[in-house]
Amino acid sequence: MKTDQPPIPGTDTAITPKAVWEAFYAPRLTQARRLAGMTKKQVAEGIGVSPAAVGQYETGSTRPRPDVLPRLAETLDVPVQFFAAGRPMAPVDLSMAHFRALRSTSGAQRDRALVFAEQIWELTHALERRVQLPLVDLPGFAGGEVHPGTDLPGDPAGAARELRMIWGLGDGPVRHLTRQLEGHGIVVVAPQENRVATKVDAFANAGLPRPLIVLTTNRTDDVYRYRFSGAHELGHLVLHATSRGDQQQEREADAFAAEFLTPRKSILPLLPSRLDLAQLATLSGTWGVSVDSLIYRCRELGLISDATTSRAYQRLRALRHQPGFAPEPVAHYPGEQPVMLRQAYELAEQETGLTIRKLAHELCWHPNHVRELLGMPDTRPTLRLV
Repeated sequence: MKTDQPPIPGTDTAITPKAVWEAFYAPRLTQARRLAGMTKKQVAEGIGVSPAAVGQYETGSTRPRPDVLPRLAETLDVPVQFFAAGRPMAPVDLSMAHFRALRSTSGAQRDRALVFAEQIWELTHALERRVQLPLVDLPGFAGGEVHPGTDLPGDPAGAARELRMIWGLGDGPVRHLTRQLEGHGIVVVAPQENRVATKVDAFANAGLPRPLIVLTTNRTDDVYRYRFSGAHELGHLVLHATSRGDQQQEREADAFAAEFLTPRKSILPLLPSRLDLAQLATLSGTWGVSVDSLIYRCRELGLISDATTSRAYQRLRALRHQPGFAPEPVAHYPGEQPVMLRQAYELAEQETGLTIRKLAHELCWHPNHVRELLGMPDTRPTLRLV
């Protein structure tokens, strides 16, 4: 049982289970369960009640007894006061989120990712009360929502070219894509694997007061795939009002990403007229895209046939561990690692005296969870008494 539970917001004393029972807010239980990746049955087994009882807790038809709440908190790894009402919350549903590789993710995995997005919003909201973050500079963004198609061309390549012009990116490679996204007011997070389903490559959400892109290295720790995922999710934000989860939207986001990272008029003169993997490897390092992506770009621009494309991918598989073709870890590229939320916290710490514990108090989270979402994990070794 954790003993570092912060007080309930607005008080100076630790909240009691009886007080939480009186202020119990059912959606918080659902949020905690989904973030933990647990089923109702698993929660029920952990606290000694029936799955039906957990279901009733989540619908709000009944409340867990005060003596059950500490067991519930321990099972879900949250403070007891997490379940109390009174804190801002922004529910996120599937229509608001665009998942890359949607078909390979289960409903439970998507639910876990969605509540992760909810908590990122809560953290961002808490920081924005103290620090002014970069203004959102995204065409179609108004009134706290993105309205795709209002200020950019409807076709993916045209939208990518126009956004590059609006952001002043010129015609060359996009340096530090993640920093570009953050600099234009988009929240970008790269969570640890244990908090987002391992099959979730990336997803974006346009239904929150500030656009959010979540990138992971769960499937492949490769900076080029990671950058393409970021551009792909940016494409969803500016092209698609709601998520249908279909292949057409995914193809459009891919087309946007390809044009955004490698504009046709700039990359076409540089691509070999006959397939040359060594030349593509050089271009890969310059433009920050994978050799796979450049092969596809050659095919897309009519430089090579389908048969040549297939042979190229076969040859590329044999070179996967060779320099120039092996994955490049994201950790080697600081400009691709999100910093906005962490730096916002550090500024608030300097200017207002904010601490991790105070932020945990306000959010009713454990301090280590606050650190995790800020990208500031506690690196101290843990003393374990046996």
